[in-house]
This record gives sequence, C-alpha cells and structure tokens, in this order.
Amino acid sequence: MVSGNQIRLNRILRKGRMLCIPMDHGISNGPIEGLEDPASTIYKCEGHGLTSVIINKGILKTLPKPTKVGILVHFSSSTSLSLSPNRKMLTGTVKEAVAMGADGVSLHINIGGKEEPEMLEQLGMTADQCHKWGMPLLAMMYPRGENIKDPHDPEIVAHVARIGAECGADIVKTLYTGDIESFAKIVKSTPVPIVIAGGPKTKTDLDILQMTEDAMTAGAKGITYGRNIFAHKTPEKMVEALADIIFRKVTAKEAMKKIEQE
Repeated sequence: MVSGNQIRLNRILRKGRMLCIPMDHGISNGPIEGLEDPASTIYKCEGHGLTSVIINKGILKTLPKPTKVGILVHFSSSTSLSLSPNRKMLTGTVKEAVAMGADGVSLHINIGGKEEPEMLEQLGMTADQCHKWGMPLLAMMYPRGENIKDPHDPEIVAHVARIGAECGADIVKTLYTGDIESFAKIVKSTPVPIVIAGGPKTKTDLDILQMTEDAMTAGAKGITYGRNIFAHKTPEKMVEALADIIFRKVTAKEAMKKIEQE
C-alpha cells in the first residue's frame, strides 16, 4: 500500500533522483541576484527537468499559480544581520506545511558550533512530526561553526550526513568533498539518499556540471543548487544541462552544449 510519504516523495523526485533549486535565501540574505522574483524563476525552469524547489512559506503563499514541480517549504532561518547568523530557528510547523499543500519540509542544521544542540533538537522534533503526517523531510546538514576547520573534510562530512539520517531525515543535503572516492564512502555510510549543495557561484558552468557528474558517479541521488541556477544568465538552460547529467548520465562536457546553444 502506498503511503503519504511515498506519494509526496514522488512529487519532489523523479525516478528517485532530485534536481532542486533552493530559494530560501531571501530571509538570510535578502533579494539577492536571481531571487528578485522567485516565482518567475520557478515557472521559467519547471518544464526543463526541474523536480522541485525549496522556498519559504511566504513565497509559497504568494505564488500566482500552482507549480508543476514539487515544493519543499523551508522552516528554519537566520539572517546575515544577526549576531548569531549560524543559529537557525524554526519558522513553521509540519501541520502548517500540510495545510499549505507542500510536498515536503526542509530544515537547515549547522553542526560544529555552539548553536548545534538547539538545532539537533529542532531536527529530531520536526522529523517526528513529519513521520506523523507522512511528510518527507530534507535536512540540510552543514559542517559550520567554531569547531570546524575544514568543512569539506570527508570524515566531518560523513559524520554530519549521518547525523541527519540518524535523526530521521528522508533526504540529506550536504557538501561535496571534492573527489569521487571519498564521497562514495559517505554515500555508503548514510542510510538515506544524499543530494549535494552547490555552494557559492562557481567560476565556470563546466565546474558545476563536472561536480554534478562526479557526485552522481559517487552515488549521490541529485543536487540542490541555488546561486548556480537562479543567478545564471539562462537558468532554464543550466537546469536542462543538469537534467542531462542526473537523469540521462550525460557527461559534463556533453551537457555544456545545452548551455552553449543559442
């Protein structure tokens, strides 16, 4: 028998894989380049291979029409104006997400700083509510804080990803470690699907496409890229190129042709 969790996961994934644009930056950084009008970016990309987006509840409420892709509502936030920018606080409930018609819930958890205990508690409690309501939970698990010297250290990333799974997340988003061999070990030691973050905007399009190809080779189930998609001059072409890699196993160099087309 199909569960509510499976039905919703099927809306945010395709064939078990994810191509997602996180667009929750408006609270932390304001209307940065590419997010002046989040709705237009969503509609521009939704027919080009995108499976889902991550948005804050205020943006979800103001969408002019339903999207053709899955929606994860983001419920943890802080601001760059704060004295504690790494301290993410809950901004909504799973029951609220259900009422809004969301297909999943997203939380951001920073591991390695003084704010860690509070965020772990948030993750565990939200996971419990997600299980109760049949709502998928994506946990953005970041090595970030006073005790983290190298956020891409494979041992640290493996620990952080495992925390997300152990606390009940259905999907873990974390940092790519930079090489296929080390990340494959992380995928193997994490009992739920892993998707990678894009981080700051890369110097070239090929850089982000190659990272995607390598992560997928290592066993990742997809990507969640923000600036590298919504701040791109043609975000829909970037989505098409990424979709070729994720769903059709095209190489990064071949996928570049989608972006280079006039």
